[in-house]
Amino acid sequence: MAVGVLRALAVGLLALSSPVWAAKKVDLDYHVRLLPQSDQAEVRLTLAQGSAVRSLDFDLGDGSHYSDFKADGQWQLTPGTQARGVWRPAADKASLTYRVRISHGRKSGSFDTRMTPTWALMRGDDLVPAAKLDQQDGIELVSRLEFELPTGWKSVETGWPRIGKNKFRIDNVSRLFDRPTGWMLAGNLGSRRTRLGETEVTVASPQGQGMRRMDVLTLLTFVWPQVQEVFPRHPSKLLIVGANDPMWRGSLAARESIYLNSRLPLVSESGTSALMRELAQVFGRINDSQRSDWISEGFAEYYAIELVRRAGGMSDERYEGLQSKLAKASQKVTTLRGEQINPAQVAKAVVLLQELDREIRLKTRNKRSLDDVLRGAMRLESVDTKEFVQLSESVIGESSKVLDTGLLQ
Repeated sequence: MAVGVLRALAVGLLALSSPVWAAKKVDLDYHVRLLPQSDQAEVRLTLAQGSAVRSLDFDLGDGSHYSDFKADGQWQLTPGTQARGVWRPAADKASLTYRVRISHGRKSGSFDTRMTPTWALMRGDDLVPAAKLDQQDGIELVSRLEFELPTGWKSVETGWPRIGKNKFRIDNVSRLFDRPTGWMLAGNLGSRRTRLGETEVTVASPQGQGMRRMDVLTLLTFVWPQVQEVFPRHPSKLLIVGANDPMWRGSLAARESIYLNSRLPLVSESGTSALMRELAQVFGRINDSQRSDWISEGFAEYYAIELVRRAGGMSDERYEGLQSKLAKASQKVTTLRGEQINPAQVAKAVVLLQELDREIRLKTRNKRSLDDVLRGAMRLESVDTKEFVQLSESVIGESSKVLDTGLLQ
């Protein structure tokens, strides 16, 4: 016993005397200059020490949005339908500069992202495309994003923590390569802010776009206690951006940010809410795999209804009416499997999840619910249909009759 204590003491002293290993920090600065006259942004990546990075291998999509590459070090462009660009930085301070087109149109004539003479609504994912990073061991890149705005443009908003007037800290613990993802908005903006729980919420839109900023904040304030109860993970910042036609008349979640066309009702005539659906996507962050898109889409739509109902914003009568509409809309659906699912399949997924929630509550005598399955799925890097069934059955404590269905085959 005494020998064991002495050994433990010796190990403790050794640990105290050993130098604490720490990664060497190297700055990676993103500088974005917005150029409305050419519908472009000039993006510059600067590494304080180029030798820290062996290479950055960028996925440029079809390559049509990116041009004018200039690099310190080697730059190798492979054009084609899946274009790639590989940067091998010079040893000292090194920069890569290029231009990216901002406006992305749809066949319908609407825009996914857009630049006008007075504002730009864009995605960071497009400004800095996804890349494979090959860096030296023991290096930690410290990333910051700074915007250079055109004359007369007042401000810029992103879902990242602000560290200066037009400057943000980019830190994504789940990725090796920190890049500025999510929705972003710059120009002459109207903004409303509030703090809900641990989250700083900003609702912003270009002036004159009809965005009901206070309505959005009021609905969020109303449901927030339910959001906190369901989701264990809360972002420190949430940005909601919106604009009118000809922006796409829809809604879309991205990292800690949501796009909402300003013409969309916050709660539709059918009783569902686009804002709540995207909020559930931002908070849930469920990655599905193996043709199991029904899981993330079904969860988002299920909680879009459930959060409003639990907050007292939906009567039992309206809830039952909504359930019967979902059942009717999805009655011809024979499978939920697929890489991308249609609205009828989403409706069927919600009906299935509602039945699963009832089964869990019944079999566990109200001790567990679908909320427990959601939290389990959130802890996984990705989830497929088979894993979803296993997760649900571990919550129930026995096999599930609801999930024993041809819909999931």
